[in-house]
Amino acid sequence: MARTRANDFEEKQHSLLLDAARVFATQGMEKASMSQIASAAGVSKSLLYHYYPSKDALIFEIVHSHLEELDQALTDADDPSLPPEERLEKLVKTVIEAYRGADDQHKVQLNASQALSAEQRAEIVKVERRVVKRFSNTLREIHPILDDPDRPLLMPVTMSLFGMMNWVYMWFKEDGPISREDYARLATVLILEGVKAVR
Repeated sequence: MARTRANDFEEKQHSLLLDAARVFATQGMEKASMSQIASAAGVSKSLLYHYYPSKDALIFEIVHSHLEELDQALTDADDPSLPPEERLEKLVKTVIEAYRGADDQHKVQLNASQALSAEQRAEIVKVERRVVKRFSNTLREIHPILDDPDRPLLMPVTMSLFGMMNWVYMWFKEDGPISREDYARLATVLILEGVKAVR
């Protein structure tokens, strides 16, 4: 007989995702096992399989939930009434803040492609495209020349900005000399000032 869901199912599920992300981030996708994840989470393998039927399903849910949370945070923060330069900075701040305490999930996201099925990757790409489009639309509003069909630079500039945001976990220290807000402002200025020289 199938097990029924406990009242705290979602809370336990989220906790398992965090523990699993830590194991995947430290051990790697291939080496990490469901036994290691169950041990790290302090649960039995049978309980882990009750929440996630396979390692692939677990990896997918870590990445998908991480991106959905980011997409929702951007939706909540986005303010089209702001001048586009301020709107962009607010979006960048939102991403940098969303990455606080999420290094493990972020590492899994950046390295999960080979572990996912084509269908799972397609679901991930849908969310990624929504996130990226929000930034590219704002950058287009600031510098329409970036979307010139004869010299399409909108996507390279947009992805350059994501490069600055996505790899911040490699060096950023919470107790370091620069705050997340300071870095968000710096990344925004680098893009806004840099594109002015694009011809």
